[in-house]
Amino acid sequence: MNTTSAHTTGATGTAPAGRIVLLTTSHRVAPGLLSWPAWQALRTADRVLCADGAHPQLPYLREAGVTVAEASPSAEELVGACAGGRTVVVVATGEGEPALTDGLARLAGSGRLAMPELELLPASYDLPGARLLDLVQVMDRIRAECPWSSRQTHQGLAKYGIEEAYELVEAIEDGDRDALREELGDVLLQVVFHSRIAEDDPEAPFSVDDVAAGIVAKLIHRHPHVFGEESAATPEEVKEHWRRTKAEEKQRASVTDGVPLHQPGLALAAKLASRARTAGLDVPLPQGEDIGYELLALAARAEAEGTDPETALRAAARAYRDAIKQKETEKERGEEKGEED
Repeated sequence: MNTTSAHTTGATGTAPAGRIVLLTTSHRVAPGLLSWPAWQALRTADRVLCADGAHPQLPYLREAGVTVAEASPSAEELVGACAGGRTVVVVATGEGEPALTDGLARLAGSGRLAMPELELLPASYDLPGARLLDLVQVMDRIRAECPWSSRQTHQGLAKYGIEEAYELVEAIEDGDRDALREELGDVLLQVVFHSRIAEDDPEAPFSVDDVAAGIVAKLIHRHPHVFGEESAATPEEVKEHWRRTKAEEKQRASVTDGVPLHQPGLALAAKLASRARTAGLDVPLPQGEDIGYELLALAARAEAEGTDPETALRAAARAYRDAIKQKETEKERGEEKGEED
């Protein structure tokens, strides 16, 4: 049982001081789903108190036969209720009862009273990903109440999805961990926002749960070496599983089907070259006088060598940017020196 407890005995009196159990729950876990130690504490307590009569756990506790009194005792009153060795369980509200715990700490520090044992008992815990539920709830309220968000469409938000994706890539390439965390959140917002807009569609609505269910099913199907009976010992074998299961799902007429033509040119050229190479198609590059054909050849060569041409060009462009800034600094210093002379 994961608990923290403290016990203090006053200078006078030998009667058992009792026990206070502060029971905390997560609003992200369905009410009534409590740990076994929590149910034991609730069923064996002499009294169970809760300051919030609308606490979501109360109907389930009462249905289980636990008598809960709606009360908000002071620290001294709570200590008195434990006199004689009694156990009192306090079902904490969302704030965690800071006034009560602060009051108990002051009483313990004063030494005036024989303090009961104080135990913090988490009755339910957030599971990984639980905060995503908060995001969905916040987005739902914003969509309903915000004058700007309530009018947004998929088409109107499309540009933000592109911007956030580029900012995420920039954070990754810069190695900025704080920026990476923030930009991942911004990309996640786009997913949740579009999903919430989709719920309002009168003809083909879907929700963020439908989005999540779709990607879960896809991941399981494309990882038969993890969720099925197949095996994969190398990254190459994993890629082969992925390509085969993806081909089964899509049943495309051409290897170029599904390649987004509106992506940046170098990325598009490299993706097409990758599709052709993976399919074993020896397709000569088209020839032309335009510089675009030269760029196409460079992108195909980079892909064949295992280099992402977009990433390589961004790195070179950043170096060029730094050189420009350095030249600007040198020019500014030269002008300042000239003015001094």
